[in-house]
Amino acid sequence: MRILVITVSDRAFKGIYEDKSGEAITILLKKYFIEKGFDTNNIKKIVVADEYDIILNALKENKDNFDIIITTGGTGLSERDVTPEATRDFCKKEVSGISEYLRAESIKETIFASLSRGYAGINDKVFVVNFPGSEKGAIFCTNLIIPLLAHIVDMMNGKGH
Repeated sequence: MRILVITVSDRAFKGIYEDKSGEAITILLKKYFIEKGFDTNNIKKIVVADEYDIILNALKENKDNFDIIITTGGTGLSERDVTPEATRDFCKKEVSGISEYLRAESIKETIFASLSRGYAGINDKVFVVNFPGSEKGAIFCTNLIIPLLAHIVDMMNGKGH
């Protein structure tokens, strides 16, 4: 399974602060897949600025190289939070159950999760999901979705339920 983690953050992109969320997601994914006996060399991470066109281009440029793309950041209410819009425009099909599941479970931890606008969808054979930018929220969502990843890839590849 090939997974790309995209951190969407102007400050992390400029080196003003460390990308803790993307790093935490990557560590959790690698730990899980090592325990399952899978190769972790196909788990990559990049950081991009909070710009619609940059996010959309990152998704397009990596579409054929990954099965799963997880974004972290840019899902809030500020004017620069445009990750869901770029993801929605990239995807051909929405997978609303995933974003609903992540939001519902996250709200059990903090009411502020109700402000997240994360999106999930697919474009051909790549699944994209938006996580919040906070390290705690990113870790929580990663732990929720990890058990679903293999099944998502199988379904996209026609292996059924």
